[in-house]
Amino acid sequence: MMRVFRFYLLLGVIVSGVSVAAETDNKIYSVYIVPQLTALSTHKAWVPVLEKLGVATGLNFELMIVPTIPAFETALYKGVPDFAFVNPYHCIVAKRQQAYIPLLRDSAEQLKGIVVVRNDNLIASVAELDGKKVAFPAPNSFAASLLSQALLAEKHINIIPSFVKTHSNVYRSVVMEDVVAGGGVNNTFDREPADIHDQLRILYVTPGFSPHPLMANPRISEALRAKVTASFIALAADPANAELFDAIQMPKPVAADYGRDYLALEKLGLEKFTVYEGE
Repeated sequence: MMRVFRFYLLLGVIVSGVSVAAETDNKIYSVYIVPQLTALSTHKAWVPVLEKLGVATGLNFELMIVPTIPAFETALYKGVPDFAFVNPYHCIVAKRQQAYIPLLRDSAEQLKGIVVVRNDNLIASVAELDGKKVAFPAPNSFAASLLSQALLAEKHINIIPSFVKTHSNVYRSVVMEDVVAGGGVNNTFDREPADIHDQLRILYVTPGFSPHPLMANPRISEALRAKVTASFIALAADPANAELFDAIQMPKPVAADYGRDYLALEKLGLEKFTVYEGE
């Protein structure tokens, strides 16, 4: 297997990519990952999985790590990625704008938005966040931002949002007391290092929804989509790969179905809270 390391200059921002190549197909398929965590954490988690997937399928995958969620959205909504790991709201928009197809999602647990505060903070209710500064990863992060903001607004709780790019930055902003509280999700919070996780407590939890899917661009043939889906599920079922698939938040992947898993999200009215670059 060949590994080619590359660097890209995109819109003035250096974006790193790692090409994980198998022997049987010269075409390279791009895999974009929504930047919930640091670039290093994303790289460390996804490269081993793509290496195994490349061997299992005979396909070549290139991991693309973009610096921010808005930059990720720009690429996704233009139809750039061949494959993309996206949040549920991205899934709705990507299907509507570019006909992306959800292939896989995790079945181990639902995705839940959370609001965290420091352990030593005396706030006991989200109502006490009214008028306070609250960190979020990005305006269009589904459970960490859109869903939490919508539910707080329903309760007539007016917060001052501060967008800090990643889930990791949210948790650290709360620990450093740059903000009173922060929005994240159960999947990323559970995977934070103990020195961060143990300084925080969960103040509020949203209802659960189907978690992030891996989607395919419609230009990927049905046969290749089926091969990737089947190989992904088979690899995850091997106990030797358990830690690898847990690291990418898909310990128990199953085939995704848009109508069953994500269609209901269209009715939540989250558009009023979305923000796009240039707005």
